[in-house]
Amino acid sequence: MTDVSKLRIFVAGHAGLVGRHVVEELASCGIGTLTLPGVDLRDQRAVFGFFAKQELKGEPVEAVVLCAARVGGIRANQTRPGEFIHDNLAIQTNVIEAARVFGVDRFIFLGSTCVYPRDASVPIMPDDLLTGPLEPTNRAYAVAKIAGIEMVRSYREQYGKSRWCTLMPSNLFGPYDNFDLASSHALPALLRKTYEASKTKAATISLWGDGSPRREFLYARDLARAIYKILGQDDVPSIINVGSGTQLSIRELAETITKLLGFQGELVWSGESNGANDRLLDSSYIRSLGWKPVVVFERGLVMTFQWMVANVF
Repeated sequence: MTDVSKLRIFVAGHAGLVGRHVVEELASCGIGTLTLPGVDLRDQRAVFGFFAKQELKGEPVEAVVLCAARVGGIRANQTRPGEFIHDNLAIQTNVIEAARVFGVDRFIFLGSTCVYPRDASVPIMPDDLLTGPLEPTNRAYAVAKIAGIEMVRSYREQYGKSRWCTLMPSNLFGPYDNFDLASSHALPALLRKTYEASKTKAATISLWGDGSPRREFLYARDLARAIYKILGQDDVPSIINVGSGTQLSIRELAETITKLLGFQGELVWSGESNGANDRLLDSSYIRSLGWKPVVVFERGLVMTFQWMVANVF
């Protein structure tokens, strides 16, 4: 075990959903972090310049948590696949290679359940990666993420980076999420649509798909706690699943949210593409280290809703 408080940790993507929770979780443990506000991580010169500057100051980066990514829901993935594959490949390639060049000892890359095969049986195991076709609705994003996962694995093998790994979180939610209906994921989109419909006393809410896919939701701060746990390990597997252990259908999610917000109208499902059916992960490794989710789903949903109302409207 390593004392995480003594590490100089760079959180790439500190302004996003996961990054903010990681920075806050480490701060709650008395640990400061290095960030790059205002810097485009697609810019190789800027990324390498940051690592070089830390080296020249005698304060080299010792650990990296790569949270930065171009992300979005089904609609965004289908309409902007070029952006998703280009931006994610550029971000992760720059940060991973800079970490190698400057001798970073610990590296955590964030993957996604969408990289697993569309028809993978549940619970999904890390070894299921690349054993079947991908879900077409987010293939470009998944391919980019798979490239990052393979880059981390290859660097482990060639350069002896036994403390480099990929964490595969289940569907994340929480404060700092993206609530833009054009690009958000299912949960924040449902929260916003239901809130707006409740305010206007709308008779119906139009929702994507048919509500049948099942998803495993994890509060983002619980992922941050998992990241803290992994940073302290001295030898880790290449791929580590991190999930809550339970899943519910999108229809059940919508019904839970409408009940929470008191919406009395009708849910109208579009019947368009649903994405993959089940995404329940086998998270036995991270649980064997003593990690488990702290925030129950309903409480996390309330805190997310409260943050949305206070910060989006």
